Amino acid sequence: MSIRQNHWMGADMRLLSVVLFIVEFVRGAVLVSLLPIYGAKTLGLSPDVIGVAISAHYLTDTLLKIVIGYLLDRFSPRLIVQISLVIALAGVYALQFAELPWMFIGAAAIYGIGMSPIWIVCLTKVKEEHRATQMGYLYTVWLFGLGSGPIVCNVLLDYSTSFTYLLLIVLSILAVALSFGMRKGELAAIQRIPLKEQMAALKERISAMKMLLPGMILQTTGASMLVPILPTFASEELGMSGIQYSILLTAGGLFAVGGMIPMGKLSDLLGGSRWFLVVGFGCFAAGLYMLAWGLSFWYCLVIAVALGLSYAAILPTWNAMLAQYVPPKQEGIGWGILSTIEGIGVMIGPVIGGVIALWGGETLVFWTSAALFGLIGLYYSTLKQSGVQ
Repeated sequence: MSIRQNHWMGADMRLLSVVLFIVEFVRGAVLVSLLPIYGAKTLGLSPDVIGVAISAHYLTDTLLKIVIGYLLDRFSPRLIVQISLVIALAGVYALQFAELPWMFIGAAAIYGIGMSPIWIVCLTKVKEEHRATQMGYLYTVWLFGLGSGPIVCNVLLDYSTSFTYLLLIVLSILAVALSFGMRKGELAAIQRIPLKEQMAALKERISAMKMLLPGMILQTTGASMLVPILPTFASEELGMSGIQYSILLTAGGLFAVGGMIPMGKLSDLLGGSRWFLVVGFGCFAAGLYMLAWGLSFWYCLVIAVALGLSYAAILPTWNAMLAQYVPPKQEGIGWGILSTIEGIGVMIGPVIGGVIALWGGETLVFWTSAALFGLIGLYYSTLKQSGVQ
């Protein structure tokens, strides 16, 4: 690819990509493996408590996104990222002292505070040209980190919990150290836009995208419902070992990562067609429904691959579409608001998933999540306006 096509990939963006990978690696390991496994097997916590802890993480993460977006438009992104990563490190460090449920939930919440800025900072670097391709790149980094974290953590937890935890601490320290290499950036053009004008523009954009709001909330709800119960479902319902579970995550993650940029380019070529979303959501729903059947490992492996490809089809198109509603020169607060809207589902999903698992079993959580994704696909198949082509 030519230098002209990669002009958005400056030194600062490359550094941010490395930091993003590290923090998402740790986040994936903590949320998908450490919290559910440590909470259930070591602390003996019920699924609903684990779900509340995960929701507490996303609650603080989401509630801060608008504030962080506002601050990023006015202060040095480097300073904000540095402070936030130190807070994230404190949250991970505090987990070793979380012997009581409220401490467990509190440590997860503190960790969420530190995770807000880095993704928004990355999104503000995306340019108008080839948005889906650029989104595909960011999501490749994000997904590779988020997916490889629990894969590595699951394997290491079979041998040593203390070493696994120490690795996450060291990686969190490394992310803080790397953040000192960021540049301050230029903020003058953004500062000259009065807050009242920014909010008026954002209100107009959000009003225009009202037909997208159901999908923004329901898709994150459906996905996050599965987080508290995934490890125990794999071991108890599917009878898989930690290594087999890691293989499934690896297969799904590799195909999602491998398909992200090609799908983004194809979406750009076709003008961001909504049928990427319809087919992607539909296939994702079907895959989740079949996983709940309790099939053998090899069938589950094929389903995991299909889920990864479906995810790759959805994300670049979806976020390139959302980018149309971020006002120019207001990227920080714009992405902060959009991320907050999507974060509503992430906040409530783990709690809903934990309660459903406690009430009707983990299989019912998969069926419910599949139904939500199916409804989203059906919903967007009927839309022809509001930016959904």
